[in-house]
Amino acid sequence: MNAVRIGIDVGGTNTDAVVMDSNGSVLAWQKVATTPGRLDGITEALTAVLTGVEGQLVNQVMVGTTHPADALRSPQHLGRVGVLRIGAPATLSVPPFTRWPAALVEPVAGPVAVIGGGHEHDGREINPLDVDAVREFARSCEGAVDSIAVIGVTSPVNTDHERRAAAIIRDHLGDEVAITQGHEISGIGLLERENSAILNGSLITLHRTMIDGLFRILAERGLSPDLYLTQNDGTLMSAGQAARRPVLMIGSGPTNSMRGAAHLSGLKDAIVVDVGGTSTDVGLLVDGFPRISALPVEIGGVRTNYRMPDLISAGFGADSSPQPGPANVAKRLTALADRIKASRGELPLVAVGGGAHLVPDRIDGVSEVLRPESVQVANAIGAATAEASGVVDQIFVYDNSTRESCLAYARERAEEEAVLAGADPARVRITKLIEVPLTYMAGSSARVLVQAQGPLPARM
Repeated sequence: MNAVRIGIDVGGTNTDAVVMDSNGSVLAWQKVATTPGRLDGITEALTAVLTGVEGQLVNQVMVGTTHPADALRSPQHLGRVGVLRIGAPATLSVPPFTRWPAALVEPVAGPVAVIGGGHEHDGREINPLDVDAVREFARSCEGAVDSIAVIGVTSPVNTDHERRAAAIIRDHLGDEVAITQGHEISGIGLLERENSAILNGSLITLHRTMIDGLFRILAERGLSPDLYLTQNDGTLMSAGQAARRPVLMIGSGPTNSMRGAAHLSGLKDAIVVDVGGTSTDVGLLVDGFPRISALPVEIGGVRTNYRMPDLISAGFGADSSPQPGPANVAKRLTALADRIKASRGELPLVAVGGGAHLVPDRIDGVSEVLRPESVQVANAIGAATAEASGVVDQIFVYDNSTRESCLAYARERAEEEAVLAGADPARVRITKLIEVPLTYMAGSSARVLVQAQGPLPARM
């Protein structure tokens, strides 16, 4: 038998695992109940699916998990975050943690400082970085926080102040305290970028413990594969990257199901209906990937600007009681399909999940209903077949250089990020380039979003 990979997806009701070969064929799959501790369910599913598989053949394991989202629902497990905003005096009127739920602020909020510095939209300094204030902030965080978030005004244009402040803090506190820089996590919009960085910092310690647990489970079964975690845009990142950016995993479950639907059906453009135990998610595949929502996303009641799949959820599933009748399901799915479509034409619909059998064979506005083999574990299949990716979301001022050189730089950076996430350097490709002119800014400026993807390297 050739080398195999294992995909695991932890949902709210079930934990699914699959073994797949290099051709993308499912060799074995297992579905078990998700346990409160999550790792116990992963252990059970992994043990069951490995029956008859030689451990040395397992060279890659991909995991999608609800750990980060679970932590936000149980905030007592979150880490305390020190917040350094570089942008005084211009941003003093709206302090960090504005409009956060009190239940999150209490366990998460550490020392907060808003200091001088930051950049204009064209990259020029608003004020020099207040180095003494950075050092004072670092001293206030000593022994008081689990991680630190550093956010500079307009850092997607110029990252200099964030990077310099992070280096000063690291020199003072050492490498034990994780530092999240806003430009690494999220795009434009100061408050959304700040919120995203804080949430990420609050999850780092818990998520590192979870990743250590995954490695331990694998080692106990004699496995030494490369470990990857799924992101919420349908791609992978290495365990090392995931330990630094756990917040990017929130919402990866529905995305895994949609990527699994694309793999099993062979369709690039389709409606996907994922029927779980207690709820149903409806999304749209565009060129094989979930359509990403253009609206700001609230996570745990906190406004962010993450890349999240555009989904519509309905409150029925395989374990609903009483079970909805076929006519009722058809009426509800007709409305949901019409809402999710980008145009009025008919599209095929792929039904996946443990309750895929509840989807009727005919739905108005849908050209056909497909239920490929192994749809019960489409989420784990989506994890196992995903590629690694890197994203650059940055504002460029073309007057400071040239458009061509700026776009070339963004492509190169995205490719580098994809390789760091685990992609094969020889097979990385640019899959998305969006250029949005910023007409409200002086000169010639644009927001540039570039995504690079690539399959994982073959491992013998």
